[in-house]
Amino acid sequence: MNTALSIAGSDCSGGAGIQADLKAMTMNGVFAMSAITALTAQNTLGVTGILEVPPAFLAQQIDAVFQDIPPQAVKIGMISSPALVEVIVDRLTHYQAQNIVVDPVMVATSGAALSKDSAIGVMKDKLFPLATVITPNIPEAQQLWGHPITGPREMELAAQALGETYGCGVLCKGGHSVEDASDLLYARGTLTWFHGQRIDNPNTHGTGCTLSSAIAAHLAQGRPLEEAIRRAKDYLSGALGAMLNLGHGSGPLDHAFVLTQTR
Repeated sequence: MNTALSIAGSDCSGGAGIQADLKAMTMNGVFAMSAITALTAQNTLGVTGILEVPPAFLAQQIDAVFQDIPPQAVKIGMISSPALVEVIVDRLTHYQAQNIVVDPVMVATSGAALSKDSAIGVMKDKLFPLATVITPNIPEAQQLWGHPITGPREMELAAQALGETYGCGVLCKGGHSVEDASDLLYARGTLTWFHGQRIDNPNTHGTGCTLSSAIAAHLAQGRPLEEAIRRAKDYLSGALGAMLNLGHGSGPLDHAFVLTQTR
């Protein structure tokens, strides 16, 4: 069975973070493993606490996975401190990890900051160049690019600028767009649109985690990047279309994923 590793923070409500990653990877056909960067107290209403894992222990987790069940893809989510970024870069370089998907989680949907500015700086300098693809949403792409994104043209300019700066693929996610939910990939000098219709569903907690994890799962199975993204996007759209709402807040959509499985 193909294998994939998620390096990210834990979400005790099960809707985002490691918990969402493991669900999405499993439903997309791979054996899912984890290395936890932080514990968070959060739900669909917000984040009330973050407890970072010591960098040395994060390294032990990554070593334990690679030395026994080497992952064929790695998804990286929440990294709250520069020391943790350094550990991840060191270990992935040591093991010559392949098919690395980086979801540059900076701020939770509720608005809580999840990564220090200093951590983002190290990610840009050292982690992004290792990535097969990074998957920023529009607010994250704006922060990384340094300019506002108001429509498709700005998405294209941002994705190309980031891809050329960091030498990796860039999937600029359009879920925050007011028009539709189309995503844009810049990879190897080519722009590719993945068109999607906006689904009127308030259960959006964990969508970014889920999409990036599904992409990693399909890369682990040997699919080209463009196909991996298309399958992952179809999977996420199906989950959103299930319209489950379990919480008093927005409701963790990832509980709907047992109902949908990619072909």
